Amino acid sequence: MNGMGYGITGSFWGFLLNLLIILLIVGVAVVLLNRSGYTAPRDNERIIKMERDIEEIKKTVEDIKSKLEEI
Repeated sequence: MNGMGYGITGSFWGFLLNLLIILLIVGVAVVLLNRSGYTAPRDNERIIKMERDIEEIKKTVEDIKSKLEEI
């Protein structure tokens, strides 16, 4: 029989079961990310610091170039 109420995707209960499975997977993923110490803001601070260091290095290189041109 291929009517309503049969199969995992053909009924309200099947839809509800699929929804619960998806929520369970998302919940497990969130818990695992929290336990692993995933912190995006700290990484952003590191990136900002690296960008500042790169700017300082660029300035230093420009200063060295200008001094070499003078010589």
